[in-house]
Amino acid sequence: MTDQSPVRIGSDEAGKGPVLGPMVAAAVRAPADALPDGIDDSKRLTPARREEIDQTLRGRDDVTVGVATIDPVRIDDPTTDMNSLTVAAHVAAVAAVAQDADEVVTDAGDVDESRFGRRVRTGVGDEGTDVTVVSEHRADETYPHVGAASVVAKVRRDTLMETIGERYEDYGPVGSGYPSDPTTREFLRTYVSETGELPDCARASWATCDDVLNAAAQSSLADF
Repeated sequence: MTDQSPVRIGSDEAGKGPVLGPMVAAAVRAPADALPDGIDDSKRLTPARREEIDQTLRGRDDVTVGVATIDPVRIDDPTTDMNSLTVAAHVAAVAAVAQDADEVVTDAGDVDESRFGRRVRTGVGDEGTDVTVVSEHRADETYPHVGAASVVAKVRRDTLMETIGERYEDYGPVGSGYPSDPTTREFLRTYVSETGELPDCARASWATCDDVLNAAAQSSLADF
């Protein structure tokens, strides 16, 4: 990635699709030359490298980091939806660091890039700051500021998942929290089998939770 722009804000989120844990959005405000080398989409970096980048960003006086967390209770609220919550998370993270006339680049959390950008700009404006917003899919692979935000969001979510894992260690490891993760699915099976309910860290409105609860009710968890 190369970017010779002046101060800019990048925003991205982590944990939009898991069945366990929160969604986390992050915004990074920095001049381009303040960003460490090797920034990329967080999924392409090792955990150790993500931690190193996160600590470097937070240790610089010319870099400002904002983070917003959307917990499972809010995700399960039937009056909202994931697109709106993703916008809200980006807005909260960006508003925490933005100044008037800043340019924000977001990793679009909507199939309609322009719509997502407009919603983020409106939300930040409602918080009292006038910014411009560029919104693109896979912006974390193109803009270093968005890549930096991707790393910060991923590190924070991983930290929160570690805390969740410690809280529920009696029921086995929680894994990544994604429905496709066999460790996560086994954790849900075990927890529901032993308690008869979902853990607080679960997004109860997700189909995976319905599956495991239905299987438990039919006493056929082994078939799930």
